[in-house]
This record gives sequence, C-alpha cells and structure tokens, in this order.
Amino acid sequence: MPRIAEATYTEQPWRIHEFTSDFDVEDVWSYRTPGAGPDDFPTMLAAMRAQGGLGKQPRVVKFLFAVRWKLGELFGWDSPSAGVGERVASLRDRLPDDLRDAPRGPDDAGMPLTAVYELDTEAARELANTTVHTVMHLGWVQAADGDYGLQMTVLVKPNGRFGRLYMAAIAPFRHLLVYPALTRQWERAWRDYAARSTTRS
Repeated sequence: MPRIAEATYTEQPWRIHEFTSDFDVEDVWSYRTPGAGPDDFPTMLAAMRAQGGLGKQPRVVKFLFAVRWKLGELFGWDSPSAGVGERVASLRDRLPDDLRDAPRGPDDAGMPLTAVYELDTEAARELANTTVHTVMHLGWVQAADGDYGLQMTVLVKPNGRFGRLYMAAIAPFRHLLVYPALTRQWERAWRDYAARSTTRS
C-alpha cells in the first residue's frame, strides 16, 4: 500500500523538520519510481508537472475538488484574509538564510499550494484557509532494497476545533479517492518519462 508509517518521514534528516515542529503529520505516502537513481528528484518533479495538475485528475477527484471549492465559496473558507500571509504567516518567514536563498520552485495555477522551497532531494508547498494551514512535503528516499522513490508527507495545523473536525470529515475521501488517484497519476508520470528516455537513448 502507498500509505506508509509516520516514522518513514520523521526519521529522515529533512530540512523541513527545523521549522515545522508545531505541525502534525497527517499522512505519509510513497510512490514507485522503478529505475530511479539518487539524483532523479528534479526529474521526478519535472515529470509530475508535465503530467498536469487537477485538470487531468480522474472525474471523481475533479468533482470532489469542485464541491470543496464551491463550499469554500459559500462559507468563505478560502477568502484571501484566511490565506498564507494573512491568517497565517508563510513558512518562508521561518526559513534559515540558506533555504531562503535557495530556489523556491515554480508556482502553478493548476495547483492550489504555493512553493516554499525546492532542493535536490526535498521540496515543500503550503496552503492556508479558514480550516487549516497545510504543507505538502516531497522527499526523495532510498528504500531498503536500494531503489529510490518519491515520498509525500502532509503536515497540518488545524484552525481550532472546526479545523480538526474538517480534517476528520475529509479523511475518508483523501485516503479512498484523492491519494490513490494521485498515486496513479504521479507513478504514470514517472513511467512516461522513463519510456521517453528509453526511446531517446
């Protein structure tokens, strides 16, 4: 199963540990990238971006996000005053100097999370609204068998009792629909890249 133990994130020497101690680990998922090597994290990110954002997700996932954005519009969950830089400070304000000077990575209109930093083996993006401040951390890890692959960790800071109830309510949709669809999309992105590389060689 792509969902893996929290320790697979916490035991890695990620830079993000330095400034997210007040966030909870919500989910950790792994993605298969057969044939990947230790330096292929930037390649994986490029393959994911080429695969497309929410617009290329399966119909059921696009429907769930459309419902969520509509509810946010109706109840004001996603107003600018609730976002990063308004209700909460950006993680970029916490970065040590070397990370602040590192590349952020591109922002994408098809992806609601904004870039915080992007290194050779890890990257982080964030989103805030009335319900939660969340961070998506992507890391490049070596498995016990020596293979390298992608690991995604979702960190959250719920906004009070309502935020905790909201996260509990959407958990089944994330685990049963959204993350499996994301797994298929991102693993396909790697396979497509590998197939193109083999054709060119």
